Amino acid sequence: MRAEAADELVVAPGAARGPLHDRHVAAGAKMADFGGWSMPLEHAGGGVVAEHRAVRDAVGLFDVSHLGKVRVRGPGAAALVDRCLTNDLGRIAPGRAQYTLCCDSGGGVVDDLIAYLRGDDEVFTVPNAANAGEVASRLREAAPAGVEVLDEHREHAVLAVQGPEADGVLHALGLPVGADYMGWVDASWRGRPVVVCRTGYTGERGYELLPRWEDAGDLWDAALEQVRARDGRACGLGARDTLRTEMGYALHGHELTPDITPVQARVGWAVGWGKPEFWGREALLAERESGPARRAWGLLAEGRGVLRAGLPVLSADGDALGSTTSGTFSPTLGAGIALALLDASVERDDVVAVDVRGRSLRCRVVRPPFVPDRTRA
Repeated sequence: MRAEAADELVVAPGAARGPLHDRHVAAGAKMADFGGWSMPLEHAGGGVVAEHRAVRDAVGLFDVSHLGKVRVRGPGAAALVDRCLTNDLGRIAPGRAQYTLCCDSGGGVVDDLIAYLRGDDEVFTVPNAANAGEVASRLREAAPAGVEVLDEHREHAVLAVQGPEADGVLHALGLPVGADYMGWVDASWRGRPVVVCRTGYTGERGYELLPRWEDAGDLWDAALEQVRARDGRACGLGARDTLRTEMGYALHGHELTPDITPVQARVGWAVGWGKPEFWGREALLAERESGPARRAWGLLAEGRGVLRAGLPVLSADGDALGSTTSGTFSPTLGAGIALALLDASVERDDVVAVDVRGRSLRCRVVRPPFVPDRTRA
């Protein structure tokens, strides 16, 4: 599942609250506005770097209950999702999940989401928090008679257990482990239903747990006890962002927007090019055929400096090449890294300059991930 960048380090007065909000506040977490929801940016006693390293070295527990939950059900529900969203749902069987995109007619990305296939008549999807309503609205408008599109945002929580020790945490909780990546199963914990998904957004082996909203607190407490027993930590969405940036994972609003297509963002692998129908198909086929004017790349700083989103990227001669879409300090590499959308002329290993507040920072163009991918370990 995806993460959303904090709008500010202050929670807006009208921000929605998840089922674990009071626990986070009582524990001294720094809260921020993520997609209109008050969520923990980092937890007390650690900070983003410590939480990031816990996930890479041991295990971290994230609350990502702000993510949307939209269920599509009824005769032909899977067929509806397949003809609207980009990926080919026919490639997977029930009990599997798939990364896919909701595009507009011009090929821009309205949202990226995970679709969990339950059967021909039911698909459960997890969009980004800020876009869940728009995705549901578009699917509802396209739905034939008999197919329901249900907003279940506040019916399910989402807890992510990520890191090398994730299996140990789930085993101690009595939850199933060992599913293939992108597989999921219905399970129970203390007699209460929970969906266990072999998914995540950190680049590490891990799981995402979907309990009922009202059961989230008890499951969080039990999971956190097991995480701490393995030298892990509760982690906020600040570490989630540094982890996903090291992997080069796209974030909607940054690497994917209504103005950035899947072809430009290098997520064409999530498009069922042979399908006869999906939103944005004609525009995306034409762009793939002609070649995009810009493409996504990674940037690795060769000097001291922290990269952020929205910084100009220049050639050695000072020509404009594009801009960064995300940027951070990589705790794993000890260097500045960024994702960027650059002119099609740019190639791997080119040296470029990023304008960081008037200072030129030399960077090398790379293909992410910046660190090894261990999601399937």
